[in-house]
Amino acid sequence: MLEVANLEVVYNDVVLVLRGLSIEVRDGQIVALLGANGAGKTTSLRAITGLLDVHEGDVTKGHVNWNGSRIDDKDASHIVRAGISQVMEGRRVFAEMSVDDNLKTGAITNKSSSSEKSAYQRVMEMFPALQSRRKDSAGYLSGGEQQMLAIGRALMSNPKLLILDEPSLGLAPMLVQQIRDIIVDINKQGTSVLLIEQNASMALSIADYGYIMETGKVVMNGESSKLLGDEDVQEFYLGLRTEGGERKSFKDVKHYKRRKRWLS
Repeated sequence: MLEVANLEVVYNDVVLVLRGLSIEVRDGQIVALLGANGAGKTTSLRAITGLLDVHEGDVTKGHVNWNGSRIDDKDASHIVRAGISQVMEGRRVFAEMSVDDNLKTGAITNKSSSSEKSAYQRVMEMFPALQSRRKDSAGYLSGGEQQMLAIGRALMSNPKLLILDEPSLGLAPMLVQQIRDIIVDINKQGTSVLLIEQNASMALSIADYGYIMETGKVVMNGESSKLLGDEDVQEFYLGLRTEGGERKSFKDVKHYKRRKRWLS
């Protein structure tokens, strides 16, 4: 469905952020795109969804194809109509508007009222917590409820591909588990998912395939089970093992040299 091939992106004609990025999402898959802050994950999303212009970014090499047609030269509205929807980092709900009105903004590309109605029913069934708050201002929702609303709004366009940018960011572990289960349900209902995350454990536990980014390029990729079992991934993203078997956070390690085979 989605093919990103050898993509380079430059901001303000000066800063090279993506350095030959190549990823793909096949029909029916959940694909995880992992990396630390500054790896280029959000820029990748902007290139796919037509939002580079807003941030003074340009594709200088490579291309993005959607179902065989090039879209990196299309605007965001065209891409949404083509079947790609996104949930931005930080939720970005319209705080002064009601839950219902937020959802309606996501349905603007629906071609019929019946399509909008069925999408709305789907969202209400998927997020029962929003049903009782339909008339409430979105700004009064909890962080978890706002994330559900942001996902629901993206689903109102009945996308074929849903892109989520850091959906677990700032949420308590119990809510992260809920979001994880919601993503699985969305995929089971026939929507492919590109999951952009720092939470590698959560993302790889549900993804079919994963890519790990660093400094604007993919440094490792493979089936999720393979990545979860890789020592380098375990060390960098899932915690470090000491000689005694104790698990330590990466941030607690003062001196750590990356293995040469990470980039091999």
